[in-house]
Amino acid sequence: MNIAIVGASGAVGQELLKVLDQQNFPVSSLRLFGSERSAGKEFEFRGEKVKVEKLDHESDFNGVDIAFTSAGASTSKEFADTITKHGTVMIDNSSAFRMEPDVPLVVPEVNPEDALDRPRNIIGNPNCTTIQMVVALKPINDLSPITSVHVSTYQAASGAGAVAMKELQNQFAEIADGKSPTIEKFPYQLAYNIIPQVDVFSDNGYTKEEMKMYNETRKIMHSDKIKVSATCVRVPVMRAHSEAIWLKTEHPLQLEEVRKALESAEGIIVMDDPAEKKYPMPLDISDKDPVYVGRLRKDLADPNGLSFWVVGDQIKKGAALNAVQIAIWLLKNDPKFSK
Repeated sequence: MNIAIVGASGAVGQELLKVLDQQNFPVSSLRLFGSERSAGKEFEFRGEKVKVEKLDHESDFNGVDIAFTSAGASTSKEFADTITKHGTVMIDNSSAFRMEPDVPLVVPEVNPEDALDRPRNIIGNPNCTTIQMVVALKPINDLSPITSVHVSTYQAASGAGAVAMKELQNQFAEIADGKSPTIEKFPYQLAYNIIPQVDVFSDNGYTKEEMKMYNETRKIMHSDKIKVSATCVRVPVMRAHSEAIWLKTEHPLQLEEVRKALESAEGIIVMDDPAEKKYPMPLDISDKDPVYVGRLRKDLADPNGLSFWVVGDQIKKGAALNAVQIAIWLLKNDPKFSK
């Protein structure tokens, strides 16, 4: 496959390079694109140095099979036609096209077939918090349709990019040295604190991040029945997001059937042994591929309810790995690639 990465210098772009190699993805040629500031940088892939090209409207994507784009929504919107006009499939990690009706929004463990219906040659990679949640929701929804989800997220600095991770590190160091912490990427000091805001607020009092979880879940799972109410919180963790989930199904489910469904599901590891204090934590899940589920229990407030805890690596499964898994699925199932 001839592959391109747009936004190669960013945290997700760098993770894409790593994941492509880890997944043994067949790469015949690799081209890297970035801003004028990134152009000329070199990154190593499978023992060879690849130079970053400046992305502009003269950039030629002819012959590129798949382009992974992770340079922000404005860049994706501006250059989508440039990238796709010769038939390149664009797997976009931004929010630019996720809710467009003619752009599939895909999580391979949940709705891989949607990737085949892409009239604009664009496939949306969902928001990180949505990805790990729907991976866990799918096997439960197969047992009994889910009608509502309440979720509180505990989102790592990695969700705001490499600059945000560096800011958190610097804040801890500055405070340890008796200095006032530098605050630039986040609205408040994140070190030794939590911030109950991820992204900007909408008119309804929910943030854009919280509304992404509502809208994207319904699109991915093809269900207008599922209502999602989210509270998204930034926590002083470097990498991997956590979520406390309460859901309601049409019919009551037994814990053992839910546990069995989760254990059998693709992309999920059940880590749930309260007696041994075993449950997933971001410190342990960082750089891991699966979504981890623990603290599974009945909801005491509703006979049709379940409660559980989910942890996933935001940069990996929440971004780069999900995008590469879409490409792997296309390689095996799309006539365009599976010759």
